[in-house]
Amino acid sequence: MLEWTGKIMHDLLENFVSRINIAYFSMEIAIRPEMQTYSGGLGILAGDTVRSCADLEIPVIFVTLISRAGYFRQEIDAEKGQIEHPDWWDPTVLCAPLDAMVALRIEQRPVWIRPWLYIHTSPHGHKTPVLLLDSDLDQNDPADRELTHYLYGDGEAYRLKQELILGLGGIRLLQALGFYLHTYHLNEGHAAFLTLDLLNRYRFPPEDVRPGEPIYDVAEVRERCVFTTHTPVEAGHDRFSYDLFEKLVPDLVDVGELKRVAGADSLNMTQLALSLAGYTNGVARRHAETTRLMFPGFRVHAITNGVHVGLWAHPAFARLFCSYWPHWIHEPEILVRALQLSDQEVSECHRAAKAGFSDMVRALTGVSLDPNIATLGFARRMTGYKRPLLLFSDVERLTAIASKQPIQIVLAGKAHPKDEEGKQAIRRLLQLTQELHGRVTCAFLPNYDMRIAQAMISGVDVWVNTPQPPMEASGTSGMKAALNGVINLSVLDGWWVEACVEGVTGWAIGGEDDAGSADRHAGLLYEKLERVVLPLFYAERSQWCAMMKQSIGNIAYYFNSQRMMRRYASEAYLR
Repeated sequence: MLEWTGKIMHDLLENFVSRINIAYFSMEIAIRPEMQTYSGGLGILAGDTVRSCADLEIPVIFVTLISRAGYFRQEIDAEKGQIEHPDWWDPTVLCAPLDAMVALRIEQRPVWIRPWLYIHTSPHGHKTPVLLLDSDLDQNDPADRELTHYLYGDGEAYRLKQELILGLGGIRLLQALGFYLHTYHLNEGHAAFLTLDLLNRYRFPPEDVRPGEPIYDVAEVRERCVFTTHTPVEAGHDRFSYDLFEKLVPDLVDVGELKRVAGADSLNMTQLALSLAGYTNGVARRHAETTRLMFPGFRVHAITNGVHVGLWAHPAFARLFCSYWPHWIHEPEILVRALQLSDQEVSECHRAAKAGFSDMVRALTGVSLDPNIATLGFARRMTGYKRPLLLFSDVERLTAIASKQPIQIVLAGKAHPKDEEGKQAIRRLLQLTQELHGRVTCAFLPNYDMRIAQAMISGVDVWVNTPQPPMEASGTSGMKAALNGVINLSVLDGWWVEACVEGVTGWAIGGEDDAGSADRHAGLLYEKLERVVLPLFYAERSQWCAMMKQSIGNIAYYFNSQRMMRRYASEAYLR
């Protein structure tokens, strides 16, 4: 249990209030594996952002929901596929409740919000705070107490209330705690309602407003807001009906003015954020281009995502990097010198990672991996555009390839409980692991989370990614794999467009402007495996080791969250 005295808490808050002037809002943040406050890539990125802000001493406070019941715990049943269970965690173990509350008026009754405080401490001692917003309070109606329980809860009204709590509750709690902030960073559109509070702060005097003219000083709001969008898929942008919005919060803002910035027909949270942010960016160059096409008229910059090298490097690689470059975590760009590493050193680190991962696979599934066989890893959110079945499009061809050059495949990932296509893909993958028994060793790991990810991205030989272009926003799992000398084999979309040097840092499936049908990409994938990847793995070990080092030296040195946050600080926060 975490115990802080009143004086310690007071001193911590005083220190944070006096030096922090930036707030980062995200519906999910992967702070620690045992805190179920994340579902996937968006939360993992936010967690790496916390770590890099602490490392670089960037004055940021993070705001998220407490999500006591998590996203869900995934059980895998051979017949039924994915089964979802609540994934409860106890905030009293790692967080401390703060003596502050604010109330939002939702459906004509007050919904009280209290923050819990988690503090991330960097290796050199710098502390970065995270506020986790909680509505499970005695003062609230029983229905409202559950609003912060489930990450991405079910139903339009529940989601709208959650986003009101995150945006409005978050900004008002920061004000109540005494923070004076000049920048609000919205990680996706879930927190865009904070802009409505800013609009109300910056209203023009009534006597200065003529009929038909704006009543809010939008320029003042834009000066304070940064927006990062991650979603190149139309269905991924939250929309709410104005009827529901007015029913829940009838007096919050002038709806006519709101329609000017959030859309005439429905309240589009992405459009609201785009309209009221002075700086907007996509999370890869290709993604920024896609976003400009989806929302013409808005200027969208590109800051490509990165990963926190200190968290995602396997311990064996971390020790190796430390032996050469003691400050590599703070300055990952030094990894450009990875070609100095010997083949033996890199191979020994990879063998250690592969052995640990094999132990995990056996413990979770009963499947035994052969350390001498090429191991392919695929771990994504299980949904249609990620095309999780592409690798198995032609089972006969896949088995024919494996009969000459053996492969083993490890899969993992969750489907949203309402995504029937994704859940059907999981059921089919489970069937395939049985059908291919004796020909291709396959394993599906249940309940993919941070711990499994850390083992998997370092314990396979090839990282496979097969999205339908241009629907991949960025994709950071391949960056984590590259940090550990794992070689990427991916469709040219998201970050991989920037990182792929064919035959040097990894391999592409198709060309840069290749939208590609599933059949076409499957054929190219099989051809690349059969003629390039597997022959190199089995017959050209020195060249394989050279590519492992190129993967580290030409990818990890750049695609890291230290570089990412330095760019946010200089380009977005210091405008």
